[in-house]
Amino acid sequence: MRHLTPDRKEFLVNEAPYYLPVAGEVALFERAWKARIPVILKGPTGCGKTRFVSYMAHRLKRPLVTVACHEDLTASDLVGRFLIQGDETVWVDGPLTTAVRHGAILYLDEIVEARKDTMVVIHPLTDHRRVLTVDKLAQMLKAPPEFMIVVSYNPGYQSVLKEMKQSTRQRFVSLDFGYPPEDIEQKVVASESGVSPDISRRLVKIGQKVRNLTDRGLEEGVSTRLLVHAARLIEMGSTPTESTDAAFARTLTDDPDLQRSIREVVADFF
Repeated sequence: MRHLTPDRKEFLVNEAPYYLPVAGEVALFERAWKARIPVILKGPTGCGKTRFVSYMAHRLKRPLVTVACHEDLTASDLVGRFLIQGDETVWVDGPLTTAVRHGAILYLDEIVEARKDTMVVIHPLTDHRRVLTVDKLAQMLKAPPEFMIVVSYNPGYQSVLKEMKQSTRQRFVSLDFGYPPEDIEQKVVASESGVSPDISRRLVKIGQKVRNLTDRGLEEGVSTRLLVHAARLIEMGSTPTESTDAAFARTLTDDPDLQRSIREVVADFF
């Protein structure tokens, strides 16, 4: 039987992602990593959680293994499984096992989307034991000191059916993420898209005003990611009206009245 583990080089973050620290989150994350404490990142869609994890993996010189959680995710998807290749049986490590073997940062994105019974497999890695039991191989893997688990979720989408169990939650420390302060968000939009500081400033102002529309039924405001999308469309030659309509009005809602409200906000700046 052959045993396949993805190459460590596949998970290295070779270039530093653009990230501007906001409120001490970099130092706290580093301390948690050194103390071998798992971390929860909480915040709305597109506010920079994934970018932050990539930034920290590069800063700490650790491989980064990312899993996009979903309701069909099984323990075998995380740990690994046997596959038939030709005339032989091959064991292929899953992302969790791969991260443990390489001493990587394992990032479970939107963890509340995963089945609760699946998440139990990470419990022994998030307490003093720091071990992973691979039943199908009759192995118990000890996580190296560099290994770390990071999970994220959007509190705005939580419900009774999609909520992290307390038995899981209390194994972590938490970092709250929100939309960046205005000056930082302007720098991010300009840097990520190439638009002028003036265009970046206007887009951020629009984003701030549209976020206030959540009081009128908008499920979630304009993320920093959407601001960058609009800026890139403008940089590629689309008009500000076309770009913001595609990135904001038509993306955030299908409600004609809310779309009209978003367009009215845009008209104040372009």
